[in-house]
This record gives sequence, structure tokens and C-alpha cells, in this order.
Amino acid sequence: MRVRRLRRARPAVAVLAAAVMVCLAGCATAGGSATGSAGATAVAGAADSTPSATDRASGGETGVTETGLGSQAGSATPAPTRYLPTPAELDRTFATTRMRSMSLADKISTMFMVEISGTDPAPMQAYLQADKPGGFLLRADNVPASAEALGAQLSGISLSPGLSPLISIDEEGGDVARLPQDTLPGGELLRSMPVSSTTDAFTKRAALLKQAGVSVNFGTIADVTADPNSFIYDRVLGTDAEAASQRVAASVAAEQGVVFSTLKHFPGHGETEANSHTTIPSTDLPVDQWAVRDAPPFEAGIAAGAELVMFGHLEYTSVDSVPATLSVRWHEMLRGQLGFTGVAVTDDMQMLEDSGQPQYADRTTNAIAAIRAGNDLLLYNNDIDLPPLVAAIAAAVQAGQISVEQIDASVVRILTLQRQAWQRSHA
Repeated sequence: MRVRRLRRARPAVAVLAAAVMVCLAGCATAGGSATGSAGATAVAGAADSTPSATDRASGGETGVTETGLGSQAGSATPAPTRYLPTPAELDRTFATTRMRSMSLADKISTMFMVEISGTDPAPMQAYLQADKPGGFLLRADNVPASAEALGAQLSGISLSPGLSPLISIDEEGGDVARLPQDTLPGGELLRSMPVSSTTDAFTKRAALLKQAGVSVNFGTIADVTADPNSFIYDRVLGTDAEAASQRVAASVAAEQGVVFSTLKHFPGHGETEANSHTTIPSTDLPVDQWAVRDAPPFEAGIAAGAELVMFGHLEYTSVDSVPATLSVRWHEMLRGQLGFTGVAVTDDMQMLEDSGQPQYADRTTNAIAAIRAGNDLLLYNNDIDLPPLVAAIAAAVQAGQISVEQIDASVVRILTLQRQAWQRSHA
């Protein structure tokens, strides 16, 4: 199995001290006004610090250092080095500071994404204010005739100063396209076209989604199969690992800086013909073959900068006896071996209930298991009664079944995307 090198650790005291000063100066509290990345960087530059040898070796990955000359000509002693945190570091510090001001219940609520039916934004805003989910999923019945109309519809949906709710949609193209204006090709056509066609399609698709007010696209199929009997076959971007990897990377790169990209359905739906909307597909494929046949497109998408990975409700029995959505082992492999540091999101959690398997009939049990496994964001295709679920998960945390540190880490990842979504909408 190919193993990706994990990212270099972030700078320690120097970075955090400078960045925390920024947030405490004006972007830390929910009621205060937020400071944008550009202005925050300028403020952070006023703090003098000297980066470690590791920081210097990592170059521009973690920030910028500026060394001034001494005040007297010929002086051998340089002025103190100023460390300028990167926008990504400032966003994460903003998210961390905001997370620390939240109650446990509010943190857990942020880990849910739901759908509110219809095109009236008032129920969405009311649900957001009452139950405080991390965002909303748009389905066909949420979408009016044009991207412009959808953008106007969503323009009044607001969270808090400096943060925007995540607005997601399944916009793959082809058979899975929610926007009527999206006549661009999807996987079935793109896999037989040059890679540049994937870049072009997803560049235009991302621009359309931005116009519509969408911040998250559940749109990149990283599954691989050459089996026409597979329910995912018409949607894959490639029928072999190499071809799929090239187009997955191209789709993610095309969306960068416009909408957040999602790779689905990890660890790969192509090894079974069964449909996870009605059952729990299962395969006994050995993990070393998975590493060659199914992992590469996910690796390519992660390397291209995908911000989210969606877990599928499918079993690889060589790794775990439960669906990947509920598997601690699969989450460890995604982060440890593939090097993913972004948001792990489930496929629609109600699919587990719809499978007919009695062990997945209870919604609360499934939600606790999904968070314990390592998911940051739980997806539901309707407006679920959120407070009882939140209370049950909070009880599981208090009982030691789920660590507070795990909840905090998930919430920081989500808030970081919400922060970046807010900045893009206020640019």
C-alpha cells in the first residue's frame, strides 16, 4: 500500500502567539465583528518572533518571515524576525478560538448537515437559529429554475459574524445534477474524453455553484469500476485506477478556491454491484488489492486539495465487519495512510436505517457510532429532530464513549470551512 507522507507539524509558540493576537483583537467572539484574513495578516505582522529551525526549513508552507537590517549601517545584528501567519493558519486559529466559546451541545449540533424541503428560505433560517446545524443539503425540491434565483434564495441565510453555514449539493453532472442550468458532462461522458474536458466541466460547474450560493459540492466520484452492472458505473470518472485518478485530480483542482470539493464514496463503491441506498454492500477484497485498485483516486483527490471526503455505507470485510461509515479502522487509514486532514462526512445516515438490517435500525445508535468512528459531519436527507440526537451524543461524551478532544477537533475542521466560506462570500 502506498503511504503518503504526513504534513509537517505546524509551528509552535511563534505562530500561535501571533495568530491568537489577531483573533483576540477582533475575530474571536460570536458577537463581535470578524477580521478578514488580509487584515489579520497585517496585524499579525506586528508581532516579532523567531521561527524554529523546522519552521525555516519548511519555507512558505507555514507563513512568511521578514528580517530587517540593523538601525546602523554595517551593524552585524539583524532586527528581530517577524513571522506572518498564513491565511490558513489564521482561519484555523479563528475556528479554534470560536470553538472554545461554544457549549458541548452547540459543538455537537455543528456536526450535522440536514435538508429542509422547499424553496422558502425562512424555514432554513429558523432551523439554523433553533438547532444550529453546521449547514444544509440542497436537493431537487430546493432548487428553483436558475442559479441566480437560488443565489437570491440563499442570500438571507446567515449563521454568525465571520462564519457562514455550509451549503452543499450533489452536482456531479450527468445523471446527478440538481441545477437545471448544469448541462455540462458528468462521469459517463468525461471518462471517454481528454482530462482537459474534466477540468473545463468542473471549472464551469464550480462557477455556476458559486453563483447559486453553494459552498460545498458533493460532486467528485472517486469510485472506480469497469462493471456495467454496478449501480455506480454511470457516474465514475474512470474505469481503472489511473484514468479515474487523473480526472478526480482535475475535478478537484478546477474547483479550488471557488467551492469545497468532496471525494466520494470512501473507501470505494466500485468493488460491489449492490446499491447502498437499499442495502449494505459488502466485499471481501483484500486490503492490498484495495490499495492498488480503489485507493489511488482518493489519494489523487487529496493531493489536489479536496476539503472533504464522504464515507460510503459499505463493508470491506478484510478491514472491518461494519460499514466504513461506522469503522474506526477506515477513518484511521484515511487520515494516517492517505494523509487526509480535512472534513470527513457521512453519506446520508438514513440509508443505514433503510438497509433493513436490524443492527442499524436505531438512528441514535447510528449517530453515536458514526461520530465515535471519526466522522466530523453527519448528513441527513431531511429535517430531523436534532435536539434529542445532540443530547444522546452529549451523554455519550460525558460517559467517556467519545472524547471531548475528538469533538473539538471535528468542530474546528467544520468551523474552518465555515470561516473560509464566509470570506469567499464577502470578498
